[in-house]
Amino acid sequence: MRKLIPLTHILCLYALALLPSCFSKKIETAMTLKPEDKAYIQSIKLIDKDESIYKFYSEFKKSVAGNFFTDRRMAKYWIDERDKTKDEIEFAYYPEIVSIDTVYYAGATYSPYMLVKKKDSSTFKICVDGKREEIKAFFEDALQLWRQKKDAN
Repeated sequence: MRKLIPLTHILCLYALALLPSCFSKKIETAMTLKPEDKAYIQSIKLIDKDESIYKFYSEFKKSVAGNFFTDRRMAKYWIDERDKTKDEIEFAYYPEIVSIDTVYYAGATYSPYMLVKKKDSSTFKICVDGKREEIKAFFEDALQLWRQKKDAN
């Protein structure tokens, strides 16, 4: 007589097989970001056709969440797939930004982030996660680009 594997064991094995995909989020560059991802970001009016994304991070699906900086701006979006009134799409062109604060440790349940403050006193966060040296490089590259571009206009 054959012994059946309990359904709970099968579900646990399935969940373990999917687990690595939960941790596969990484910081991307213009070279690794897929053209369809860039097209999507254009469709939600966060970049222009000729704008270059330098670094990008999504804490979820790219169609739902993204944090990035380009040759012109810093931006973030959260698209609520069930309730459009909860969508968050925010950006600032470099000359509009008055300060950027970096927070490497935001508590056990939050990702490191940059707090971007605009001339109109509004703020938004650019979240990024990964290895400490990758986060540091993301922050430093964004800060360097902002310093170069903020007075360019």
